[in-house]
This record gives sequence, C-alpha cells and structure tokens, in this order.
Amino acid sequence: MTSIDQTPAIPATPAAPGAAPALAPLRRARERFLGGRPPGEDVPDDLAEAWRRARFLGVRPDLTPPPAPVPAHSALLAAARPVLDRILPTLDGGDTALVLADSRCRVLWSGGALPDGGTGGARPDGGTVPEAGRDLSERAVGHNSAVVALRLGRRAEVHGPEHVLDLWQGLSAVSVPVYEPGTGRPAGTVTALTGVREDRAPHPGTALAEATALAVESELLVRARPPERLLLDAYLREAPERQAPEERAVVALDGSSRIVSPGAARLLSDETLTRLERRATALLRDAGAADGRQPREFRVPDGAGLVVRMTPVVHEGEVIGAVAVAVARPGPAAGPAAGQAAGPALAAERGGSRDRLPGLAGTSEPWRVAVARATGLARDAEPLLLTGEAGVGKSSLARALFAWRGATAPLVVDAAEGAPGDVPRWCHTVAEGDGAPPLLLLHAERLDQPDVAALLSLLARRPEVPLTATHTPGTRVGPCLRRLLDLLDARSVPLPPLRERAEDIPVLLPGLAGRPSPGRPPLSWSLDARRALEQHSWPGNVAELSQVVRELAERRRATGPVRRGELPPGLRVPPAARRLSGMERAERTAILEALRRHGGNKARAAESLGIGRATLYRKLRTLGADTP
Repeated sequence: MTSIDQTPAIPATPAAPGAAPALAPLRRARERFLGGRPPGEDVPDDLAEAWRRARFLGVRPDLTPPPAPVPAHSALLAAARPVLDRILPTLDGGDTALVLADSRCRVLWSGGALPDGGTGGARPDGGTVPEAGRDLSERAVGHNSAVVALRLGRRAEVHGPEHVLDLWQGLSAVSVPVYEPGTGRPAGTVTALTGVREDRAPHPGTALAEATALAVESELLVRARPPERLLLDAYLREAPERQAPEERAVVALDGSSRIVSPGAARLLSDETLTRLERRATALLRDAGAADGRQPREFRVPDGAGLVVRMTPVVHEGEVIGAVAVAVARPGPAAGPAAGQAAGPALAAERGGSRDRLPGLAGTSEPWRVAVARATGLARDAEPLLLTGEAGVGKSSLARALFAWRGATAPLVVDAAEGAPGDVPRWCHTVAEGDGAPPLLLLHAERLDQPDVAALLSLLARRPEVPLTATHTPGTRVGPCLRRLLDLLDARSVPLPPLRERAEDIPVLLPGLAGRPSPGRPPLSWSLDARRALEQHSWPGNVAELSQVVRELAERRRATGPVRRGELPPGLRVPPAARRLSGMERAERTAILEALRRHGGNKARAAESLGIGRATLYRKLRTLGADTP
C-alpha cells in the first residue's frame, strides 16, 4: 500500500497500531485490474485512481522505464555527488539501492544493489533499479514513490503490487523530497529501494533516504551562488521567528524571484507583492545614486496603515536585492483603521476579492489550491464532493461556500446521525420541482442504502442537482455508494491534511481559541510552543488541534504566552539541544516517528526499529529527543 510517513493508508480490516495489510490482496486486485475487471473494494481510492490514470496514459505493465534526456549540468547532481560518493561504498554487498531523480522524475544517479541482482546501470533495459537517464514520471511508468513524494511534498512509500510495472513487483521504495534552499521548491527526490517485505515492517531504507536528502539540501545551500546566499541570509536575519506582536511580514526580492515568509503570505496580497517587486527593481536601478543604498520606508497604498521598510542587500559593492519588512502601524494617514493591526490590513488587501471565503483561515499552497478549486466548482449550482481525512475542515469549507455564493440556506443532513428519510424526501421534492433548498450532506460514507439509491435515481434524471457532500475515505465502500462517488468524482475536491499544511497552524490558532473569559487576555503562544504544534503529525487534523487549544484555554490559569511544557505530553518533544548532522537528524526523526506510532511506548518503538530498549534510551538522550 502507498503510505505517507509510514501511516497505513488502507485498512481493509481493523489492525493493530502500526500494522498494515499484507500484499497478497493487492496482488490479486492488480491482476483483476490488469484483466479489465474492477480491482475490488479493499484497494484504497488513491491507489485505484493511480492505476486508472496509468491505463488512461497508456502505461503497460511490461514496460521498462524509457530514456529521458537529463541536463548536461545539473545543480542537484553536482551538490549530491559528494554525498552519494560517501554513501556508495556502504551499499556494496548490501540489499539496498539509492536513486536520485530531479523534479521532473528523471533519474540523475543510481547505485547499490538488490538481492535479486538488480543494479543501477547494470542492465540495458533499466533493470530493477532504474539507471541514470531513465524517466520515472507518472506519464511514463505510472504510480511510484518519487511521483507521490513530489506531489505531496512528504516522504512516501510504494510497495510491490502497487506499481504498475511488472519489473517492480518485487521492490519496495521510499522517496524523500529534496528542496532548493530558500525557495522551498522541490529540486528532486532521493529514493531507497529494497526487496519487498511481506511482514510490512517499516521500510528499512527510510533513515538512509532522509539522511541523504538532508545532506544534499545542505550541499545545495553551501553551493548557492554568493549573491543568492547573501540575500537568503539577510532574509533569515529579518525573519528568524514569526513575531506575533507586530504581525511582521518579510519578503526578499532580487528582481526576478522572491522569498515570502508565512506572515507576509498572510498579510500581503499578490497585488501588494507585485508592488514590492517593482520597488525592489527600482532600487536596483537606482543603486548608484547617493540614496540608492539607504533603507526606504513607505506605506502600501491599499494596506490600511501597512508600513514597509525596504533595505538594500549589497554584495561586493553592488546592490543585489532587497529585504522588505511590513508592519501594520497606526499613523495619521491610516484613517479610521489606524489603531488596528493585521486584521484590517488583511481585509483591505483582500476583502474585495469575490474568491475569499468567509470564516476560513489558511495561506499554505495545498490549502489555497484546494479552496481555489472548490470556489471555481461552486460557481455552478451542481453537485460538489469534498473529500479528505476526518477533521480536515470539509464541513467548514462547505458552509463557507454556501455563504460565499449567497445561496439559500441549505438543508443539512448528517448521515452519521442517521436521520431516516431526510435524503429521499429531499430527492422527491427536487424531482417534483417544488423549490427545495440545496442539500449539504455530511459523512456520505455513512449513508444507508435507501438514501444512496434515492440520490442515484435523482442524479440519473437531474445531473445538476444542488448537492454538496462530504466524504471521508478509509472505510469499506459498497458497490452502490461507489457508483455514487464515481458520479461525483468529476466535481470532487480533496482537502489536504493538517500535516501537509503545518504553516497554517499559526493562522488557525487565534480562531480556535475562542473568545477569552472576561478579564483574561487572548491566548498567545511562545515560539517554542508553536514549533511543537507545527512538528506534530495531527492524525485528527484541525479538529484535533481545535480540541487541544480549547482544552488548554479552559484549564489554563497562567498568564503570558503558552509554553511547550504546558502542551499535552505527546506534543512536548523538544528540539535537539545541539546541531545534529544530517544522519543524526534522520535518526532522530525515525525514532520520534516510531514513538508516535506506538503511543509513546518505548519498548514497542525500540522493537519496531530493530534496536534494544537501552540503545533507544541512549539515543533519546544523545539526540535530544527525551520527552519531559
């Protein structure tokens, strides 16, 4: 099964924590699918969809990875080469191989060997381990871990029968993205390959892939051109934290690209960022003038009191860019909103946009993409399906879409509460044309058979019915409900889990805390506490975060910002006290992930990692991962 951060993605039947289904059912499902039959209900939705995309793209199982032209001079390969040269001798005679691919899934380097003899570059057809110059894109070879890791921006695993290609049926792969310094754009992936393990234990190459990716990122940072590195350092000096008191926002610009802090993404509209870019370009042009290298301060015209201070960055006597710091401050020109800070600025910047949804918070790329797709689809009064893990905010987004459209208040039916007859009655009213309101159907996965049948019958007659439904994947789906979900699939929007948009957590916190009791200040957060919240995996997503914040606000008696030690025990793991090497950071991540999977039980975590309990305790101390 495909898994992200080694969290089981399916589960056809209840399993113990950390357990995953055997591969035999997936092999049978793959054979059914390749034979032209439905793969079956036990196949995860995302995997079945990946297989269907491969069929649409014409990917045959008997293919080998086709050739792909690679750039003559690759900055990623140049940075990775010293790291890979150090690692390659440790792979000799082992049972693990490594593959480095760029952001277009072109293999730049491969090395190591698998027990069946597949070696990087040893076979002209690409072999079990793809050789350099091969194409691993989904269009070329279908579902694989490198594609999933780049799409989700996180570590991803793909095992044996999940692959479309026959030659990868005996192979398990774990891929980790490598990011460009400063920009946050994916430069490529590092993939560790091993033979398939039927016991579905954690992938043994995870720590190696993560350590290699971190080391390559470090090399990329060191090799960044001096002007680029200088601009990045200037940005980091201005934005070491997210200073909540003044709602600071920091942007670094060089006339052709920009680095935007989370605070800037929240406070500044795209139009304002474009204005800043024009100012930076003018600053570069006027650098020879007497005042061309002095800091400049000005107000953003549509920023309701937003003041920007732009400071040139100089390298070898030349201005190479600028760092802009924006702060919402009161002033004579700010008008009625002068005494207000971030909220009015944000409202003035974006309030006039018809695409801004009321009551929602979040500026991360995954969230903005999902909301943009939902908004675009919601312009038409046709069925809309919102999917995602429990607690990601599907019902909140659905209600915000209704408010944004100014539509008639919907009839809300929660299938989890088992309101018998509500859906068929609504379907009858719509079919008779009696002016029924739109329907907001929550927890479609819990629908009874008569409800599903009524909806299918209505959709067959009137495909444009005003229906918005939410669906949480992960449970068994019968053929009738599967047909309904397939009908709605063309107008479906998957919402990202909170772990994929951790940068939204500081934006979410003020709204989740609620109104403080009389005489008490609003809940605020120390940097250490915010980091702890951002480092947590949040299996319950925004709903779990909301519960933590509410419980903390209710029981807290202390004053001042919330500190890490006040958080629930599972959130208190402190950062390392010393600077760790890339290998140590990967090891620390693997240990903390094992502890999370086993509910903090150190004995079980040690067993899953293949080390003794005493060794685990020693590593917890030396890597700064002791829990209070």
